[in-house]
Amino acid sequence: MQAARYSSVVLFRRLLHQARPYWLHISGILLLSMFATPLALLVPLPLKIAVDSVIDDLPLPAFLNGLLPTTLTQNSEAVIILIAVFVVGIALLTQLQKVGHAILGAYTGEQLALGFRSQLFQHAQRLSLLYHDTHGAANSTFRIQYDAPAIQWILIDGIAPFLTALFTLVGMICVTLWIDWQLALVALAISPFLFLVSRIYSPKLRGQWHEVYRLQSSAISVVQEVLDAIRVVRAFGQETREQQRFISQAKASFGARLRVAFVEGQFGLIVGLAIALGTAAVLYLGVRHVQSGTLTLGELLLVMTYLAQIYGPLETLSRMVTSLQRSLVSAERTFALLDQEPDVPDRAHARPLTRATGDIEFCRVAFGYDDARSIFEDVSLSIKAGTRVGIVGVTGAGKSTLVSLLMRFYDPKSGQILLDGVDLRDYKLADLRHQFAVVLQEPTLFSTSIAENIAYARPQAHEDEIIAAATAAHAHDFIVGLPEGYHTAVGERGMQLSGGERQRIALARAFLKDAPILILDEPTSAVDVQTEAVIMAAMERLMDNRTTFMIAHRLSTLDRCDMRLEVKDSRVLLAPTSRESENHFSINTTMIS
Repeated sequence: MQAARYSSVVLFRRLLHQARPYWLHISGILLLSMFATPLALLVPLPLKIAVDSVIDDLPLPAFLNGLLPTTLTQNSEAVIILIAVFVVGIALLTQLQKVGHAILGAYTGEQLALGFRSQLFQHAQRLSLLYHDTHGAANSTFRIQYDAPAIQWILIDGIAPFLTALFTLVGMICVTLWIDWQLALVALAISPFLFLVSRIYSPKLRGQWHEVYRLQSSAISVVQEVLDAIRVVRAFGQETREQQRFISQAKASFGARLRVAFVEGQFGLIVGLAIALGTAAVLYLGVRHVQSGTLTLGELLLVMTYLAQIYGPLETLSRMVTSLQRSLVSAERTFALLDQEPDVPDRAHARPLTRATGDIEFCRVAFGYDDARSIFEDVSLSIKAGTRVGIVGVTGAGKSTLVSLLMRFYDPKSGQILLDGVDLRDYKLADLRHQFAVVLQEPTLFSTSIAENIAYARPQAHEDEIIAAATAAHAHDFIVGLPEGYHTAVGERGMQLSGGERQRIALARAFLKDAPILILDEPTSAVDVQTEAVIMAAMERLMDNRTTFMIAHRLSTLDRCDMRLEVKDSRVLLAPTSRESENHFSINTTMIS
């Protein structure tokens, strides 16, 4: 069971801060909610008038005698019609109040949830790759999609009904005290008990809801993981195994949810019994007061109706403890995500960067994903603009990590990486990453059209520019042969296209971006020899006049490079190439551990 990181007061304060743009809307919701209190007070009045003034022939209430002409007040048929009109009028006003509250509440609530989701999504994109690698995408997805609406549940579906119930409770108590103070005191005798029970059950429920959401997030992560790797699952015939893994996680979530339901049931039982005892006590005392002549029958009916409306808000306030704790846990989870600090933030006075020349220098750089394991130590090298750098090494040696440091996916633990003589951390992060075009071993395409995928880095690019980039990447011919040409949808992750086609679209994207630094991470390792020749021809054009880092397993792929680095046996080694030139580079490497 997870302890709360934030107090309820802190969560409410932060939620109200989030809702500042919609305070006017929330105020309107609260006003409409308050309007329910006088309407609730009027509901039993026609019944009281009917019993006392029509059936028992007692005088009408003084306020009606002052408002209505004598011809109406002394005519029982007219009074009955008047009572019926009151009932319809009160019902009409009540329904109008509910409709207005529902529409304004739905609009404001959805806007609040959308804005909060958007903020969380934006922040999640800024968090480090290490955070996402550690926590998994499903965890953030669950918080953004399912926890973010807590702001709606608490502020719109929670606070407004809470204040309405509170004001209704105060109104009912005042009227009941005016009619018979003894009955009012008896009715309120259970309030301290309900408050005490709520305080006891609140922390228990909150802790259990933490466990429920943790397990639900784990179940969703299984689904996401399996569907992302569905080809592997089917290839190895592991559908049944994965099904059992999901069921196991789902059953754990199911069990936790049942435990919460059991605690909520206990709480509801105690609240219901307390209210029943209070109602029985008031009914007993009220009947005795009618028998003694202290109350009329109509006044007793009025008191009992008000009592139901007193206990209704009391029960609402008590039962809101269960739903409120659930919502507070969701709010806590969203703020926990929002409070995660990006590992690679912009510095306070970061400088802009329009277009880099491409000179890069590593100065005694050390890096590790955690303090226990170092990937690089004291690495120094200098690369002049336009140099083609090949990087080779076994899987896991740190090749991709090296280029990830260039784009500030991570920051060095010590040392500096300079671009055009300036520390990468001194540039604005967005400007820095605009200097890189990346082509990966498994190109990432989005579920949109080919044209939109090519223009991903420049969404405003003209159609002619997109076609020119595709032509340069040797992709135009196969694209125009598709049924919808450049408007063809590529499917999820581009799976409607072959590997070579996806790779050429990724190259076209890099051509269109026209960045001064190019990173090619094993771009031909998953294609056949013929397709590799086409891709290599396109890459040859793409590398012209650009500082290029090419990662590859096959040494032949790096024949076009001016400089070759080999990561081997925990060291960075300089391997000479036929294109090596002293004017292009210098390097100083030390032990990597």
